Amino acid sequence: MAFDGILLRALRNEIASALSGARISKIAQPEKEEILLTLKTEIGQVRLLLSGSASLPFVCLTEENKPSPMTAPGFTMLLRKHLGGGRILSVQQPGLERVLDLAVEAPDEMGDLKEKHLIVEIMGKYSNIILTDGNRTILDAVRRVPPAVSSVRTVLPGKEYFIPETQNKADLLSCPREDFLNRLQDTDTLAGTFSKHYTGISVQSAEEFLFRTGWDSSRSVSSLSSVEKEQFADTAAALCREISEGLFQPAIAYENGEPKAYSALGLPSYEAGNNRNVRVEHFDSPSRMVRAYLSDKDTSVNMRQRSSDLRKIIQNLIERASKKLDLQVSQMRDTEKMEKLKLYGELLNAYSYTLSPGQKSVTVLNYYTNEEMTVPTDPALSIADNAKKYFDRYGKLKRTARALETLIPQTEAELSHLKGILVSLDICTDQEALSEIREEMAESGYVRQKTGKKDRRGKTGFVPYHYRSSDGFDIYVGKNNLQNDRLTFRFAEGNDIFMHAKQMPGSHVIIRTEGREVPDRTYEEGGALAAYYSAGRDSEKVEIDYVVKKEVKKPAGAKPGFVVYYTNYSLVAVPDIIGIERIK
Repeated sequence: MAFDGILLRALRNEIASALSGARISKIAQPEKEEILLTLKTEIGQVRLLLSGSASLPFVCLTEENKPSPMTAPGFTMLLRKHLGGGRILSVQQPGLERVLDLAVEAPDEMGDLKEKHLIVEIMGKYSNIILTDGNRTILDAVRRVPPAVSSVRTVLPGKEYFIPETQNKADLLSCPREDFLNRLQDTDTLAGTFSKHYTGISVQSAEEFLFRTGWDSSRSVSSLSSVEKEQFADTAAALCREISEGLFQPAIAYENGEPKAYSALGLPSYEAGNNRNVRVEHFDSPSRMVRAYLSDKDTSVNMRQRSSDLRKIIQNLIERASKKLDLQVSQMRDTEKMEKLKLYGELLNAYSYTLSPGQKSVTVLNYYTNEEMTVPTDPALSIADNAKKYFDRYGKLKRTARALETLIPQTEAELSHLKGILVSLDICTDQEALSEIREEMAESGYVRQKTGKKDRRGKTGFVPYHYRSSDGFDIYVGKNNLQNDRLTFRFAEGNDIFMHAKQMPGSHVIIRTEGREVPDRTYEEGGALAAYYSAGRDSEKVEIDYVVKKEVKKPAGAKPGFVVYYTNYSLVAVPDIIGIERIK
């Protein structure tokens, strides 16, 4: 979802309140296109984080003090020169434009107080952070835009700052009722009316607001009667009042634990939906919502990027192992005819004294069944040589069958191990778990061991996922195969409950019993976790095995995460962990 003008209005209200009379004490540039301002206020220290990133622009208050580079970039030095020690005069947003304007009064080289403006533009790939003087002349920007890049607006020192025209869009907050009615077009949907004709209103915000007010956002304007158009204009006025009065409801919708959407107006359509993998979290501050979204989004995106090389290797190995297994199974099917070849050889030897060579086949009596059988023969060979040829082929297939009886289980175990690693990559959320996965792959020979790296196992913190059931039982989930082994065989106690998705790769789940009887609801929640952290997480239902931990064994020489158990119970779980308390 886009960072729209409605969300920026909510943030502007919060920032303006927090920075009233604040003085800038520190200016840093932790990332290439990020500025972190540390300010002193009457109630203490406040930090404001501004990002002009093309991929994920934002502004928000933050408590985090991000590390800065050893050498300050040129733009940072310019900001320190013009804004250092300055006082915040105002925090403004023109209409619902995605522009935040911080007016700062700071001393110049002569000690005279001068007004400057630090402007943040949240405009997708055109996002920027721009410093101007009091006359709106650009002093510099975090990203300069020369004429060769944009013919609409040049962002260079000495140029006049202005906000580009937004395709003849109007400001809904200052738009009279008659103008709203005049802008209604029959070809537009109700949600499209807001996003197409007014600045700063995304389709998502329009859809969520209309859903909450009882309108079908996909309905066409042409289907409205005159009375309904008047009612729709009243709805637009209600939206203006909510924004003007600051009646915001910041919320994030998570799907399968990952952030899917966020809004300053709430997400009622997600809350009313039937998707069991979606949950909505509400926030009392738009900055907290933005920080939570960015943190979760950054984690999921970063983990995918950091694990992309391992994921590609594993997927290639899975494809190779699958082809290898198919070939071995095909070869094993071919060995099914070896007994028939042995019989051909025996019959030819038994009747060789009555058979004449030079024929393509001979018919003999099968003394095992007392029925006649036709045996193909090579006319160029004698009967004895034909029999020897059949025995040679039989011997070869017999040796192949014996080898495949060992090779097929090995290939199946390798394929299962590889699929288990892939599931571990899917659920990986931190660098430590990713390092353990890389270590496991190196030990298995799938990737090269990094030189100069000592074995870190046992020296780093063992931190599985930790949940607490509705009945107060602690439930632990391994993040990868190395953690699965440690969780089951070093952490869990004999009477704890072991759970695992049946016949598919997945995490080990341990319910700590501490001598107590485990209620059904805790079994169900443990089963849900085992289903969610498995290859079946996208299925409607997953069969789960569970057994007392002391019944779980690890065969000698088995791959990490591989266990066996011979007596177990089963339950069917839905891979839905919404509502299960996560302990962080």
